[in-house]
Amino acid sequence: MDLVLLAKDNKSGVKGCPSVYMAETGELVVQGQELTETEMSAVQNPLRGETAVRISPEIVIEAIERYRMRGQQ
Repeated sequence: MDLVLLAKDNKSGVKGCPSVYMAETGELVVQGQELTETEMSAVQNPLRGETAVRISPEIVIEAIERYRMRGQQ
């Protein structure tokens, strides 16, 4: 799968970070801190193999802005 980085938390340094990528399929891939089992229990109906991650709204907003800019090119 080819991924294009749309947004990354500048406070995270070079490694490990909340990030949003666009896959070659047009889907978004989100990288972030995995929720604990207790936190996951609040996620509604996760299917086998699914997980949820924590990411700041600012990174999501930046990713959306860059996603929109890519569509205008």
